Amino acid sequence: MAEVLLTESGRRELEERLNYLKSVRRAEIAEEIKIARGFGDLSENAEYDAARKAQAEMEGEIAEIEAQLRLAKIIHEVNVTFVEIVNGVESAPKSFIIVGTAEADLSTGRISDESPIGAALLTANNGDTVEVTLPNGRVKQLKVINIVR
Repeated sequence: MAEVLLTESGRRELEERLNYLKSVRRAEIAEEIKIARGFGDLSENAEYDAARKAQAEMEGEIAEIEAQLRLAKIIHEVNVTFVEIVNGVESAPKSFIIVGTAEADLSTGRISDESPIGAALLTANNGDTVEVTLPNGRVKQLKVINIVR
């Protein structure tokens, strides 16, 4: 696994999730397994199978989070507002927060520093116009209105 870029808030969120899984969810699943064992024959016990599957998935998530935290490099969020320029006309301003890939979530306005737009804007300054080549080959022209590091 390669280096994982996280913001400080992203690191805290992962640590909180890890703490919840280890301190609360493990106990809940252990209780589910205990109850399911009481239903008798384990070879035909759907509740037991479901609880064991949940346990395996949770342990996998714990291992993944621990690896991410171990390999984490803390970066600062970059808040950027820009406009797209199409045929000389500027679009309405758009704002994003550039974060590490592990924290990217377009629905909340958080884009990856490794995405074409995130990578291009990461090194830009206020007033800069940058060209971004998208995976489909299309080129976008973006003008930075405001960037806060």
